[in-house]
Amino acid sequence: MYLPPGYDSGAATRYPVLYLQDGQNLFDPATAFAGNDWKADLTADQLIRHGCIPPLLIVGIHNTGAKRISEYTPTRDKGRRKGGKADRYAQMLAREIKPFIDREFRTYKGSEATGVGGSSLGGLVSLECGLLYPRVFGNVAVISPSVWWDNLVILRFVQEYAGKSRPRIWVDIGTQEGDNPHQMVMDTRMLRDTLVERGWDPGSTLSYHEVQGASHSEHAWAARFGFILEWMFSRRG
Repeated sequence: MYLPPGYDSGAATRYPVLYLQDGQNLFDPATAFAGNDWKADLTADQLIRHGCIPPLLIVGIHNTGAKRISEYTPTRDKGRRKGGKADRYAQMLAREIKPFIDREFRTYKGSEATGVGGSSLGGLVSLECGLLYPRVFGNVAVISPSVWWDNLVILRFVQEYAGKSRPRIWVDIGTQEGDNPHQMVMDTRMLRDTLVERGWDPGSTLSYHEVQGASHSEHAWAARFGFILEWMFSRRG
């Protein structure tokens, strides 16, 4: 849990909240994958100090290790014999974790001040959170998403979206990700194009980025986390 400077001053100020998957990797190299954390707290401190974003809370939700794949994926992949519990995970986040945080901390509860994000499979479950609960999560960060899961099934989920409101969505991909970087980029472009087809507006409700030379790693995600924070929580400048 990240609390911004001044939170404990006793003021009645309320704060936006960002919920991030794979919480082990956000703040502490001792718990992060391969010892590389996102330095999310340091990045937020710097942006707040320079007035780039308002003070906010960051809630890191730890993955469960062996069950991570199942919890972060929208369907059961028959070949892998696992997956398909992302809807239940999204329900937990929207109906249990967020209400708990809203009770225990001074938060803005509205969707415009609430974000959800994650990388890789965490990007998939974050997108599902936004699609299933757009009135809860108004800002979604889909970072290096595993679009390939179960034959690109996430594209069907976007195509079937029938909600009247659309959360603002950030989508990015590095150009050197995985064993087939070109395919990773092409898959993510298909996700972008599908979102546009379903009514997301590039430059307004959709922000898409291809990060030159970036790998599929905590180091790469840490390097651009500040840009993601600014897009999600700046004064829409």
